[in-house]
Amino acid sequence: MQNQFVKKFLILVLLQFSIIMLSIIFQHNITLLSYINISFYFSAAFLLSSLLVYTIQTGFFDILSKSFNHAFTKGEDKRDWDEIPGLSELVTFSQKPLLFYGTFIGIFMLIALFAYYH
Repeated sequence: MQNQFVKKFLILVLLQFSIIMLSIIFQHNITLLSYINISFYFSAAFLLSSLLVYTIQTGFFDILSKSFNHAFTKGEDKRDWDEIPGLSELVTFSQKPLLFYGTFIGIFMLIALFAYYH
């Protein structure tokens, strides 16, 4: 349990460091506004990725992926409908870490946004 907490904390620190480094690279200085802008992109990417993985794992795209697989295979490679795996069976990793990091980066961004306007 302690090791998991240290690992998540270390990844959060590395993500914050990368946000600051990207601010230096693209803006040539560190300002609160550049931190807010770049952390918004990071947070949006993590949160949208977690929503995409969640949607895939619920089986929403299974029929579509099976249909494409069935339609575009020919000859001896053609499988029965039941033998074709759904997309939800192929995506096996959890969306929870993406949601966790996206939420915390978003919270830090909101704190910086609050400080910027007050």
